[in-house]
Amino acid sequence: MSQHPPLAPRKRFGQNFLHDPAVLARIVAAIAPERQDRVIEIGPGRGALTVPLLGSLDHLEVVELDRDLIPGLRALAPPERLTIHCADALSFDFTARAPAPASLRVVGNLPYNISTPLLFHLLEHADAIQDMHFLLQKEVVERLVAAPGSKRYGRLGVMLGARAQAQQLFTVGPGAFRPAPKVESAVVRIRPLAQGRIPQGLENAFRQVVNQAFSNRRKTLRRALAGILEPADLVAAGVDGSLRPEELDIDTFVVLAQAANRRAEHGHSEGSHIRARRTDRGQREPA
Repeated sequence: MSQHPPLAPRKRFGQNFLHDPAVLARIVAAIAPERQDRVIEIGPGRGALTVPLLGSLDHLEVVELDRDLIPGLRALAPPERLTIHCADALSFDFTARAPAPASLRVVGNLPYNISTPLLFHLLEHADAIQDMHFLLQKEVVERLVAAPGSKRYGRLGVMLGARAQAQQLFTVGPGAFRPAPKVESAVVRIRPLAQGRIPQGLENAFRQVVNQAFSNRRKTLRRALAGILEPADLVAAGVDGSLRPEELDIDTFVVLAQAANRRAEHGHSEGSHIRARRTDRGQREPA
């Protein structure tokens, strides 16, 4: 037994340590790890999920930011069975840890204060990931799985849905954590799509359209996308400008991104011609 008292959860790291054995068993059962799987756990904390995972795997990797938790993690298993990365998951290179495409399985009880940016970071490494199982704030999970037209449908669900498929598995009450959070949690399974829904070269336009649309989600598309698309562009794309962003499915956002990309290219080309004409007019014939 350790001579040191357990470390108190730190607010700045968004730490809420999971301790309920029944919940931990359900999470491991949902992951269904096989011995040879390449699994990375984010935010292992005191090792509540790490220990049962080690019981099912030949080797496990963990990413933990809090240096004070590292000694306790090292005591759980020898280095040949447990690789510990003392690093920030928000900047961690998950692709570099994948032995092959779609080979990583990423799991964790994610800190609520970084869950959304962390999900976006993981999507950048989607080609390396087979699946993800996370315990998140229930509201975040509801946003991940929301359908068009629902209150929770928004930027997060659209951006994730373009690269992956999310499934809510079960909810977890506050009592399963220390300290108990003020909200319910849920376990979600996320599987990257074999083929993303955003055509190559359209990623920036898609991100721009989705971000601006949901920054103005109470407005109609005509007003929400002003500056990116004109009403005539919406008509040409076959999209009703009186709709609101939360009414559009992902394929329609792709259509809008294609229209925005065409407008940007046309505007750049037109601007080049205007500059060229001005240059021509500005030249003087030799005396």
